[in-house]
Amino acid sequence: MAHVKGAMMTRKRRKKILKLAKGYYGSKSRKFKTAKEAVMKSGQYAYIGRRLKKRDFRKLWITRISAACRANGINYSRFMNGLSKAGIELNRKMLSELAIHDEKGFAALVEQAKAAL
Repeated sequence: MAHVKGAMMTRKRRKKILKLAKGYYGSKSRKFKTAKEAVMKSGQYAYIGRRLKKRDFRKLWITRISAACRANGINYSRFMNGLSKAGIELNRKMLSELAIHDEKGFAALVEQAKAAL
């Protein structure tokens, strides 16, 4: 049986890793072994970062809603409880957008939440 070395696929695989490592410092962008390790680690950081981003945005929205609630004379937890009792189902992202861009609309929501408590 013929001996196959697979030079084309090996080169293709290595080029793909080195392309991903482009811009890395020193030998991480030039040597395959160190580039592969760096690319794998950067993939892990990216994966973790995608989950942290969701956490950070939720924290930001809650902070914005809380500040707007305090300006309207109610705290965050009572406001959210009042909204759920009133049957208003708005997510935190939209509530924070309302708090920033439509203060009168947010104040109306606060009144509805207070009435439901």
